[in-house]
Amino acid sequence: MKKMDESKVEKVLGVLGGMGPAASARFLELMAEKVPVKRDQEHPKIIMLSDPQIPDRGEAILKNGKDPSEVIKRDLLKIVEWGADLLAVPCNTAHIFIEKFLDQLPVPLISIVKSTVKMASIRSVNGVWFLSTKATKKSGIYEKHAQKYNLPLYRVSEEISGKAQRVIKIVKANDKEKAAFFMKEIVTELWHEKDLPILAACTELPLAYEASGLPMEKMVSSLDALASACIEELYGEKQG
Repeated sequence: MKKMDESKVEKVLGVLGGMGPAASARFLELMAEKVPVKRDQEHPKIIMLSDPQIPDRGEAILKNGKDPSEVIKRDLLKIVEWGADLLAVPCNTAHIFIEKFLDQLPVPLISIVKSTVKMASIRSVNGVWFLSTKATKKSGIYEKHAQKYNLPLYRVSEEISGKAQRVIKIVKANDKEKAAFFMKEIVTELWHEKDLPILAACTELPLAYEASGLPMEKMVSSLDALASACIEELYGEKQG
């Protein structure tokens, strides 16, 4: 391991969590697991604001629900006021709204969408099965970034998309065992059609996949991708 640049380690990472809480907790766990350190003092300083009361992102897009943009923006600016030099949001659907005011943020934000597409393009040149919330699927945000990396995204049927949405809701309800059962059912059906890695483009989906016993090397986790991108920015260490 190369010697760490102390000036980079001093950067403070600000995380807007709570969308949902379990996924945010797993993101912090991944940060702790993946950083190239040997002792507590070498870990990055992280400020997290967990705000589960942010209006539902999916309902805003699919059902004309309350737009969460102002709350997300307010929370991110608050984290910057607290001392963050770099921002991350472990929620894919939230980035649909963040892109509207990204240029108004005073510090850089690492995009979970861009990070995930980049990781997927390295791991599978033949493409990936795209699983996400229905709102993320409808927005086309992943397709926009995938085109830049020449990554083929294989869209699932409406039936499977509905099953994935169900898995997400079950994870949010804290029943990972049940979510894992349905996740395995979805993935088995997709692999029967085409043997490609699963791109888990909702931060609840990696939690269900991890609990299912499916081979980890056949999933591209948006949580893992975001954590890796944050670590690379903080330490200058390229992550796999």
